[in-house]
Amino acid sequence: MIGILLLDTSFPRLIGDVGNPKTFPFPVIYEKVEGALPFRVVKERDGYLLPSFIEGAKVLWRRGAKAITTSCGFLAIWQKEIASAVKIPVFTSSLLQVPWAYQITGRRGPIGILTVDASSLTEAHFEGAGATGIPAVVRGMKPEGEFHRVYIGNNPDIDVSKAGHEMVAEVSALVNEHPDISGLVLECANMPIFGKAVRETVKVPVFDIVTLTCFIWSSVLRHSSD
Repeated sequence: MIGILLLDTSFPRLIGDVGNPKTFPFPVIYEKVEGALPFRVVKERDGYLLPSFIEGAKVLWRRGAKAITTSCGFLAIWQKEIASAVKIPVFTSSLLQVPWAYQITGRRGPIGILTVDASSLTEAHFEGAGATGIPAVVRGMKPEGEFHRVYIGNNPDIDVSKAGHEMVAEVSALVNEHPDISGLVLECANMPIFGKAVRETVKVPVFDIVTLTCFIWSSVLRHSSD
């Protein structure tokens, strides 16, 4: 099983979201980190939450998880600390794929990154993901938009069509402004819900937390009954 550390959220977990078990073709288990509201993790980088994430990782390990991920790409900032706390692989963020995406696309151009909140994504997050020095261009979802309202505002309802159109619009703008990107990484763990539409919009490989989780599963559990 893959263990997943969940933020403390109220928004819907649609298929494609890391928080919906139907997203994956293999079993996953969840551990909610109480008090880890999206705003506290993304906007505030609240260090008081780190012990709770570490304890959550230990709980998943004890429950039999063979590897652990999370439901927020901004947790890359604590990759080292959480991974050091357990003796199984931990991959906190889809941003861990940035260096890999750059290498496998031949270093032909920068890696595009679509994030839920560009103003909160810092060099510390890239450092945590091992992506320091990798050419990258970042674009965020609009703070006044539906996607931001739901996933940062932690609202229990979503206009799926509106949120999807917003994502496609931002990806299109990113590609138009930076036509030389060689790959695209979706930072937010909720973004794979709209992955099909994104892939139809861009002509480069797209990486997200689901692609990473499936890769890790194939690495540690592919031939296991778990």
